[in-house]
Amino acid sequence: MKKSLLNLLGPGILFAGAAIGVSHLVQSTRAGADFGFGLLWALLLVHIIKYPFFQFGPRYAAATGETLLDGYKKLGKGVLISYFILNIATMFTIQAAVTIVSASLASNLFGFSFDLVTWSILIMFVSIVLLGIGKYKFLDNLMKYIVAILTISTIVAVNIALFKTNKGFSFQQIIPSGTAQVTFLIAFLGWMPAPLDISIWHSLWSVEKDKVTFEKIKPKQAIFDFNFGYIGALFLGVCFVMLGALVMYQSGESFSSKGITFASQLIYLYTKNLGEFSSVFIGVAAFTTMFSTTITTLDASPRAMEKSSFLLFPKKTKLGYWFWLILLTLGTSVILYYFLSDMIFLVRIATVLSFLTAPFYAILNYILITGKYTPQKHRPGIGLRILSLVGIVFLFGFSIWFLLSL
Repeated sequence: MKKSLLNLLGPGILFAGAAIGVSHLVQSTRAGADFGFGLLWALLLVHIIKYPFFQFGPRYAAATGETLLDGYKKLGKGVLISYFILNIATMFTIQAAVTIVSASLASNLFGFSFDLVTWSILIMFVSIVLLGIGKYKFLDNLMKYIVAILTISTIVAVNIALFKTNKGFSFQQIIPSGTAQVTFLIAFLGWMPAPLDISIWHSLWSVEKDKVTFEKIKPKQAIFDFNFGYIGALFLGVCFVMLGALVMYQSGESFSSKGITFASQLIYLYTKNLGEFSSVFIGVAAFTTMFSTTITTLDASPRAMEKSSFLLFPKKTKLGYWFWLILLTLGTSVILYYFLSDMIFLVRIATVLSFLTAPFYAILNYILITGKYTPQKHRPGIGLRILSLVGIVFLFGFSIWFLLSL
């Protein structure tokens, strides 16, 4: 029974690995640092609101044996073309952003004095080797260990913080006010637990797992796997908020909005407040957080581009997974080498696109899972439909709010 449960878990763990990144390490910790436990309501709310749209990825894949990209093509070729263009526009910048933060943490953890671009290239090279050795099956197994290490080290760090702190706890929830606080709340909600297009990655991983195991996963099993990863992402989000609140709240420190600088401050402050011995647990938790995002993103974007290019140009292109993987690696390296000083601007563009496309993906996923392309028995019930409609309204309002705050 244990073996079958372990084998069942896969795409959901990859989802967690992709989601638990900057949103957790930087945004959740900053939420705790700036507001204490006061934004736990926002963390819970956004997980509830986005839940249906992420879940529809593995649900659709299990019900139809197809990826969401196959479904998007059925809704109209223009839909798939829009996705193709959006992914091309953002995948290099997103990969550069997560990789450079991983590089900063690796430099801090391992101590070698390489520059960050060299560290970034080394991390991507290691990731490519790992993906090349075992492909999906290896990634599937590797991420189970990475997420386990991440979870254990984070729990240890939280317990150290609880034991060492002499602060009083207040669970009073806070509604941010003022431009700076509202802007942070928008960013916190927008990237937690991840951008909605990761639902597409999840459906790709689900279909790939079927191919690797030669066994079609049933919808209930797929949803269980997803729930496991999603609840894990929520749990770790709470843990990072707690770490920020216990160690940084009311510390008087000024925290950088740049992920790289913030990561260095993070390690330093934990070591300063919890003791030198804690640096290993914090360093491992932080690095595994970002490495999991780096390697899953490096795998998922090429899969998505391979699938979408094949669907769009089935007779005119032979651009496979390895073409897109190498192109993504080279493009990311160029961005890091020549535009590192402009990374904030580039990431802001990617962030804006992620915010504004969230309702787009939410509507597409809802139409697919409730429409004729999904068998009747696998469509969501009335409760999940109502939550989806509420979520779509929320995401539209959220996007408008975001635009007005720019």
